[in-house]
Amino acid sequence: MEYTIILLILAALFGLFMAWGIGANDVANAMATSVGSQALTIKQAIIVAAVFEFTGAFLAGGQVTATIRKGIIDATPVTGSPEILVYGMLAALLAAGTWLVIASWRGWPVSTTHSIVGAIIGFAVVGIGTQAVYWDKVGEIAASWVVSPLMAGTIAFLLYISVRQLVLRAENPLQNAKRYVPFYIFAVGFIMALVTLFKGLKHVGFEVSTAQAYWIAIAAGIATSLVGIMLISRLTLHESDDADFRFANVEKIFGILMIFTACGMAFAHGSNDVANAIGPVAAVFSIVQSGGQVGQSSPVAVPILFLGGIGIVVGLATLGYKVIKTVGKEITELTPSRGFAAELAAATTVVIASGTGLPISTTHTLVGAVLGVGIARGIDALNLSVIRNIFMSWIITLPAGAILAIVFFFLLRAILG
Repeated sequence: MEYTIILLILAALFGLFMAWGIGANDVANAMATSVGSQALTIKQAIIVAAVFEFTGAFLAGGQVTATIRKGIIDATPVTGSPEILVYGMLAALLAAGTWLVIASWRGWPVSTTHSIVGAIIGFAVVGIGTQAVYWDKVGEIAASWVVSPLMAGTIAFLLYISVRQLVLRAENPLQNAKRYVPFYIFAVGFIMALVTLFKGLKHVGFEVSTAQAYWIAIAAGIATSLVGIMLISRLTLHESDDADFRFANVEKIFGILMIFTACGMAFAHGSNDVANAIGPVAAVFSIVQSGGQVGQSSPVAVPILFLGGIGIVVGLATLGYKVIKTVGKEITELTPSRGFAAELAAATTVVIASGTGLPISTTHTLVGAVLGVGIARGIDALNLSVIRNIFMSWIITLPAGAILAIVFFFLLRAILG
């Protein structure tokens, strides 16, 4: 193929741009509840997410990447013209990244999965033909966009109900918080360990049996819980703090828990959404390096995972604060106990999706979880106008990605073709 070096450089740059957009927008799904509930400052959230988003992207990102790259379009018709697929993937990255920058600047929490899927469909329709799109697979992905917020919302609803019954409505809420919060921390450590063992460490050549994985996850959960107990014991709690707000000291304890759920959600988010940036990059690298062979599968190189992780962290640090404000403070009023229920529910849902290779939208998952917590308190606790605006931005995202990809596809083909 002509322009080999140029195409590889463009793929790396556009992939980095897309990953930057993911960090700028979808970071809200990992950090917004922690910041909105004032459990973490924005600076602290950036540090936590920088570590765990990157770790999740680097270790556990490969499984979902395969689904994004292989499952949406049939590349067979362009076997004799591999440059079509290369231009298309480059256009998809540029289109999705551009839309994410626009949305992030406006503070709209949109779906990066919607963005890249819409972009890939857009280029495929004009570059290959409508028959090249696996519409049934697109239907499955679309169904997951409905299933994931419902699942996360249900889990969050049940978690918050458990917090309310076990702690907030107890005769001695502070004593019960100290008693039960370590169990919630155990759940976070357990989930993080499982996704790392089942999916993440396979990329670095470390594999264990299912039984071994569960035993290791239990040990990790216990260790995490012990760390949590130590941190809680160091908290300064004053009875006078409860004078204005009965649960002030209880919420301090849940604030400790929010640090653990923030880490878990950041890891889960990185492992799931890095695919949106590196999937098309991996496809371009595979085609160019093989001399133009269009395959349906190829290994994801470690440097490509590294690229995605770096881009996500930089996007978070530069523009993430705008979407954090929308999701963390404007949907419903969050406290650490409410934010914990939303984050753990969203993390659990994303981990399940990452483990099965289903490309869900973290945005839909987190918003569904926040809504679940809000519904547990009554509809009046929700800001319905903000929710309506968020839903509208979701509807716009897929066609916006498709239209931009079509424009960039013809532009790249005219310049390079």
